[in-house]
Amino acid sequence: MSYKHRTGDSCPGSYQTCRSIQLTALLLASILAIGQAAAQDTAAVSEEIIVTSSRLPLPVSRLGTSVSSLDEDAIESYGNQAVADILRQLPGVTTSSSGGMGQPTSVRIRGEEVFRTLTILDGIRIQDPSGVQIATPFEHILSEGLGRIEVLRGPQGLAYGADAGGVINISSSRTDAGLLFSGDLQSGRYGSNQLNVTLGGGAQAVDYFISATDYSSDGFNARQSDTTLMDNDGYENTSLHGRLGFAIAEKLRLEMVHRDVDAESEFDGCFTLTRVEDCVARSNISASRIALNYAGETFNHSLSFNSTDTDRDSFASNAFSFGADGELRRWEYIGSAKGLPGFDLVFGADQEEATNNGVGRDNSGVFLEYLSDFSNSLFLTAGIRQDENDDFGSNTSHRLSAAFLQQTGSGTLKIRGAYGTGFRAPSPFEIAYNSGPFAFPPAAGISLAQEESRGWEVGLEYFVDQLHLDAVYFDQDVENAIYFDFSTFSGYLQDIGKGNSRGIELSAELPLSEIWQLVANYTHNDTERPDGSPRLLRPENLFNAGALYTSNNGRVRFAAYYRSQTDAQDIGDVSVDGYDIVDLNASIQVSESLRIYGRVENLLDESYIQVTDYNTAASAAYIGLNYSLTR
Repeated sequence: MSYKHRTGDSCPGSYQTCRSIQLTALLLASILAIGQAAAQDTAAVSEEIIVTSSRLPLPVSRLGTSVSSLDEDAIESYGNQAVADILRQLPGVTTSSSGGMGQPTSVRIRGEEVFRTLTILDGIRIQDPSGVQIATPFEHILSEGLGRIEVLRGPQGLAYGADAGGVINISSSRTDAGLLFSGDLQSGRYGSNQLNVTLGGGAQAVDYFISATDYSSDGFNARQSDTTLMDNDGYENTSLHGRLGFAIAEKLRLEMVHRDVDAESEFDGCFTLTRVEDCVARSNISASRIALNYAGETFNHSLSFNSTDTDRDSFASNAFSFGADGELRRWEYIGSAKGLPGFDLVFGADQEEATNNGVGRDNSGVFLEYLSDFSNSLFLTAGIRQDENDDFGSNTSHRLSAAFLQQTGSGTLKIRGAYGTGFRAPSPFEIAYNSGPFAFPPAAGISLAQEESRGWEVGLEYFVDQLHLDAVYFDQDVENAIYFDFSTFSGYLQDIGKGNSRGIELSAELPLSEIWQLVANYTHNDTERPDGSPRLLRPENLFNAGALYTSNNGRVRFAAYYRSQTDAQDIGDVSVDGYDIVDLNASIQVSESLRIYGRVENLLDESYIQVTDYNTAASAAYIGLNYSLTR
C-alpha cells in the first residue's frame, strides 16, 4: 500500500503530516468497521491480569489507568535484541539512541525524560545510580529470557516513588511445572552474534530461572562528524539473570533475584585536551533483591531489600579518561487487604539511599490506596503518598482513577479516567556539578528546586473476544524541569514555569481470522517548554502497525511491522526528519525441540537519524536457531 502527496491536495502541512493524517483515518476506519462486525458475535470482557497499576493483580477491565502489555509470544514476534526496540512500538513510547547497539538510549513515556521512567525487572529497579540522574540504562537491557512487559503511562508517584513519571514492569520467563532448557544462537549483519542459555523449572514448593546471554557486534560508525577514523563502534554485553523462589510454609514464600551486566561500548567524540574519536565505555551493573512474601486469605504482605551497584569507566585512545560509581539501597514493604466491605486496600512504605560518587541522599515514603469493590460496573481508586527527602523535605503525591463498564450488545465499553502527581528532587550529581569547578554563570551557584509533575487522562476502551480498541486523551505538566545548558555549557538550569505534554493515543488489537491478527497504534503528542519552544527529541506523530500470521498447527509464524515518526526537534532548533521503517520476522518449528528463525530490520534500507549527528543501522538480516527441551 502506498500513500501519495500530490500538488493541489487539500491536506494541510508537510508530506509527513499529511501521511500521518491519512494513516490515522485508516486506523479509525478499520476500528469502526471491525468493531461493528465483531459486535455481532458473542464474547466476554477480557480478563487479562495487570499488576503494575496498583501493585495488586487486577483484571484489565477494572483499570482506570493506561497500561500496555506484551506476553512472551508478542516479545518473540518482534524479535529485536534490545528491549528499547520493542518498547518503542507501543503507544505513547518514543526512543532515541546515539548510534547502534550499546550506545546511550533514552525511552520516554508521553514525552517525559528517561529519568522519570522507572524500570523494574523481577522486582529489581533497573537503574544506574552512577549517572547524572538515576535512570534506566536501556542500552544494556537485552530481550532474551523475558516473559512479560507491562508499561504504565502517566505520573505514577503513588506506589512506586514520587519520581516515577511512568513505569515499565518486566518479568522473566516462568515455568509453572517441570523443566525448561533453551539454547539460542543467532548471527547477522555488523558482525552481530548472540548466544543465550536459559534453564527454568517449577514445582509445588520451588521455582527457578537462570539466563546467561553473551552478545557482541562490530557495529558501525556511530557519529557522522567522525571523519578522522571513521571506524566501527562495537559493543559487547554479557548478562546473567537468576531468580529463585521457594515456599517456607504454606503461606510464606522467599524470593531471590540477582542480575549482573558487564558491557563495553565503543563510541566517538570523547574529550581530553582535544576531541578523540577512539573512545570506550565500560560498565558493570550488579543488582540483587530478596523478598519475603506472605499470602493470606485477606491480607498479603511483602518485605524486600534491593541493592544496586554500578561502576563505569571511560577511556580515550586506550588511556583512562574518567570514572563514576553509584549505589542504591532500598527497603520496601507492600501490603494489601482484600475482601473488605466494598473495597480493597493497598499500602506500603519504602526507604531508599542513593549514593553517587560518594555523595548520598535518603528518601523515605509511605502510601495508601483505596480500590472500590462494591460494584461490577464502577471501579474507583484513590491514593495518597507522603515522602521525606534529606534535601527537600516533605512532599505529598496522590492519584485518583475511575473506570465504568457498559455492556453494548455482545461487547463491553469502558469509560475511564485518571489523575496523578509526583515530584523529582535534583540528583546529587546535578547539585554537585553547579557548585563544582566546571560550572560557571549562569548555572554556577544556582540552588536547584525540585521538579513537580501532574497529569490527567480520559479514555474509551472496547472489548469483545480478542478485539481490543483503546482511545486516550492525556495532558501532563512538569514544573521547574531541570536541563543542562547546552548553549554555554555552564551547568544545570531550570525551566521556570510549566512544560506541557498533551495528545491522543489510539490503539487496536484486531483478530482478522484464526490465523491473522492486526495490531496498530497512533500517538499524537504536542510538547512544549514554558517559553513555548518544543521539547527536544519528542516526535509529534508516531504510528506503528503489525500484521501477524500463525499457521493452524502453530509451526509457522510470520510478522511484518511498520513504524514511522514525524516532526521532532533537536538542539539548536534543528528539525529531525521523519522516517518509515519496515521490519520482518519469521520462524519455523522444525521439530518439537528445534526452531529456525530469521528477521530483517529496516527492510527498505531507510536512511534516517534519531539524534542529530548520529547514524542508525541500515538494512540488516539475522538468522538464529533455538533448541528447547521441556519435561
